[in-house]
Amino acid sequence: MVYVHLADGFEEIEALTVVDVLRRAGIETKMVSVTGDRTVRGAHGIAVAADLLFQEADYEKCEMIVLPGGMPGTNNLAKHEGLAKQLSAFAQNGKWLAAICAAPSILGRLSLLKGRRATCYPGYENQLTGATFTEEKVVQDGRIVTSRGAGTAMEFSLALAELLKDGQTSASLRKAMIV
Repeated sequence: MVYVHLADGFEEIEALTVVDVLRRAGIETKMVSVTGDRTVRGAHGIAVAADLLFQEADYEKCEMIVLPGGMPGTNNLAKHEGLAKQLSAFAQNGKWLAAICAAPSILGRLSLLKGRRATCYPGYENQLTGATFTEEKVVQDGRIVTSRGAGTAMEFSLALAELLKDGQTSASLRKAMIV
């Protein structure tokens, strides 16, 4: 199970591409609202109906937390104390964490990137505390995956599908979607 977390102001392409690709790969993926409301508005005014509220999510069954970027979505995710606790617990327990665009800064502020390679949206590099920054589109270091932004959302999503399922599934999706 993958939980893609949504806060008001999230980047729609980054969140919905992950949900779409992982579901196509046959990976159970749920959108989780941290707002207290199932309807969450993206940075470009697109309203999305989340599958679950944060308090309904069962993190014992979850194998990966995904954080889309966008503004003010990243800042709104960063303010959620319950999410911060889950991110730290996932890192401590060796579960998958994935963040794209400005959202890797959340992992950086929680000191979860120390000694790792990571990437993010330009201008957020200084918030990747303890990480070695790279300009690669998608970076996996251990059980943490980071990516640059909306333009890398498809590569990010396919990388997650490969990690959670297999290379053949990712390659089949790449071919079927003409990536």
